[in-house]
Amino acid sequence: MTFQDEFPIGFTMSLAQHSDILTQFASLSPDEQQRIVDGSRQMKSRQEMQNYVENMFQG
Repeated sequence: MTFQDEFPIGFTMSLAQHSDILTQFASLSPDEQQRIVDGSRQMKSRQEMQNYVENMFQG
């Protein structure tokens, strides 16, 4: 399986723009990461994805 198969490209690009969020994401368990990636697949636009990434660790 390639990186693109595992992570939506928009999700990856949004994470790359936010190193602090990327660090938090990387510290999660594989199951927690999978839950977040699965949620990212529901985003239909660039703006939705950006909002999703920017807010995924908000209380």
